[in-house]
Amino acid sequence: MITPPKLSLYIHFPWCVQKCPYCDFNSHQLKTELDEIAYVDALLADLEQDLPLIWGRTVNTVFMGGGTPSLFSARAMHRLLSGIRSLLSIRPDAEITMEVNPGSQEFDDLSAYREAGINRLSFGVQSLDNNQLKTLGRIHNADQAIKAIRKARQAGFDNFNTDLMFALPEQTLSGAKDDLQALLDLAPPHVSYYQLTLEPNTLFAVKPPDGIPDEGLQQDMYFQGQEILADAGYQQYEVSAYAGQNNPAEHNLNYWRFGDYLGIGAGAHSKITQGHNGEIIRRVKQKHPQTYLNTVRQEKRIIEQKTLNKDDLLFEFLLNHVRLKEPMPLKRFNERTGLEVSRLSTLFTESVPDNWYQLNDQSITLTETGFLNSDSILQQLL
Repeated sequence: MITPPKLSLYIHFPWCVQKCPYCDFNSHQLKTELDEIAYVDALLADLEQDLPLIWGRTVNTVFMGGGTPSLFSARAMHRLLSGIRSLLSIRPDAEITMEVNPGSQEFDDLSAYREAGINRLSFGVQSLDNNQLKTLGRIHNADQAIKAIRKARQAGFDNFNTDLMFALPEQTLSGAKDDLQALLDLAPPHVSYYQLTLEPNTLFAVKPPDGIPDEGLQQDMYFQGQEILADAGYQQYEVSAYAGQNNPAEHNLNYWRFGDYLGIGAGAHSKITQGHNGEIIRRVKQKHPQTYLNTVRQEKRIIEQKTLNKDDLLFEFLLNHVRLKEPMPLKRFNERTGLEVSRLSTLFTESVPDNWYQLNDQSITLTETGFLNSDSILQQLL
């Protein structure tokens, strides 16, 4: 029987001021006045209908993603979190994160969000080069991003993340270095440093920008960033995540360790281990905001649902865990998937080069070479 793991709650806010050309998330440009009350009501109704999936379980982390959650007022967030706490149990010291777009802040003081119960922010900085920000279609400039981070500190947020991209159009190796150093001058507690990719169904995929660095330069930028962040005292614990002072993102760690998460909101995904039979289900909610609002109190709010089979479980466990630099405990594999540990160990001994991993009776640990070739390991299952 599979042991239900830690449970997280993901809340999706589907609106943005402007859709970025590289973004493949479920986000929609806000073209009318935002009806906060209607959407918060919908989120609570959505959660209430999903409660039978998680009876008796405690939520360990909450993440508000988007889109741009910070388009919603602190008053709306207070009402939402109060409603959630009335419906389910949230760990008293739970990490509660809200994504923030520095250019869409319609408030002067972040302290109201802290009072609403939010204790961690994630800033979509992406770059501190104004020319790059313009190319990326961002609505903020570097000065606004810097001010937003300073406001967060003034409001008492000592736990926040900053997103920064590399391999941007026409970016040089020294340009990537300068951009990262400018961010580190702000001493953020956590950095997500990731490569710009041209995802399907985005404007950049249809019309790629000129000057995307080649694969060799992309790798040089990655290793350069790795070294700069390490020298600055940040520990890399995932492919693109770096924690200062042992401050990893607990919510994201739960994803990568194949934990459970309940998703509410337009287009939200869930992965839930069912207590009565140990089966793991995935489900997806209606994606378009208006369709979601129209169907949230009906069964039609769910557009996909499937039970994971053995091959799904093996692949999805690896898909998440190989992103981490920590060892892959065999006991965790068995508890999360219900599969025999030999299924995992045999895959490695038969399909993965010896110098890519180390195996003992407790765990599998990727070497630095294996970590850099994690995609190739996943290919063994395709």
